[in-house]
Amino acid sequence: MHTRNDTSHGESADFAELRLKRGEDRRLSAGHLWVFSNEVDTARTPLTGFAPGALCRVVSDRDKFLGYGYVNPHSLISARILGRDPDFPPGKSLIVHRLQVALSLRRSLYERPFHRLVYGESDGLPGLVLDRFGDVIVGQIATAGMEALKPAIVEAVRKVLAPTAMLWKNDSGARDLEGLPHYVETAFGEVPPSVTVEEGGIIFQVPVSEGQKTGWFFDQAANRLALRKYVGGARVLDVFSYLGAWGLGALRAGATEVTCVDASATALEGLQATAAANGLKPVVLRGDAFDVMESLHAERRRFDVVVIDPPAFIKRRKDIPKGEAAYKRLNQLALQLLEREGILVSCSCSWHLEPDSLVAAIQRAARHVGRFVQIVEIGGQAPDHPIHPAIPETRYLKAYFCRAVQE
Repeated sequence: MHTRNDTSHGESADFAELRLKRGEDRRLSAGHLWVFSNEVDTARTPLTGFAPGALCRVVSDRDKFLGYGYVNPHSLISARILGRDPDFPPGKSLIVHRLQVALSLRRSLYERPFHRLVYGESDGLPGLVLDRFGDVIVGQIATAGMEALKPAIVEAVRKVLAPTAMLWKNDSGARDLEGLPHYVETAFGEVPPSVTVEEGGIIFQVPVSEGQKTGWFFDQAANRLALRKYVGGARVLDVFSYLGAWGLGALRAGATEVTCVDASATALEGLQATAAANGLKPVVLRGDAFDVMESLHAERRRFDVVVIDPPAFIKRRKDIPKGEAAYKRLNQLALQLLEREGILVSCSCSWHLEPDSLVAAIQRAARHVGRFVQIVEIGGQAPDHPIHPAIPETRYLKAYFCRAVQE
């Protein structure tokens, strides 16, 4: 089998062929980028003939070229499409083009270089995430195909962005599904222990090597700014606060008191350092979110605004019943802490939790504590996380701004 690590526009590509079964090209023709293992004609093109990450030509049972992709024979998603132009095979030049298109969108959206630059499938680079922190790029690879293209990705990043440093934060659980090891390494330059992010007039210190995900959650940026109109003169509780983006933003917007809750001592130390540097004074509580909220309720503490932004409770379909119960309990605890006509911001980053299911969890929680909830605003992921219309999985973040009144 012959594959190449890089080809340029106009070069012929001698890639192995991955043939689909009859009728299995409809989804790809409709714009999807994934090929599942049961869609492959393994009699004619055995998946076992491919090395993980090998590049290929995907064709229909009638020899129609469907696109260039990469293969992982050990994954349920056995191939992902990288491009549909037969004259433009995968390699550095294709990645450069994708980065330029992605950068054009972000430049139109953001005045400052703090954003997600590449969001996987939605930017035509499935399995790759690139976050931009000024002159430092943090990347995450989730698939064997992108891992094989890593040298070309680094070259393309240097060509398009010319950053001073780049870090690979390849330690996510998604890599387990592809049989990939976990590691954190510097691609080039000197990556500092922390980088800065500017959001809403606050300069945050973000630990990219040791922090969660790539160090920062750009996906909630628009929702955090949307919160500000609700917090003037308010007492705010920020649960699962991490580095305090919700809570410190509320203080900047005129909240009289903000309490931040997180289980991570490291995250709370970072939050307090950012608060001090920006002249902000939050109350910080360390502990399990559920336990802390129960303690606050027992102490008869009340807040005008409660934000709950938990990690994904549902990572697999089989976790849905248990996860839905956790979301209901979390929202119930939040509602018990709200003053009359208080504002609840309830979020979920679990793709497996349908939007209507989160609404149902909020409603069941409200009925349990005798509150009437009005949804006054609905948020999703920020525009640097564009949604691919053919791939529902690219739309995952939900944020409901609710007004909770006494019945």
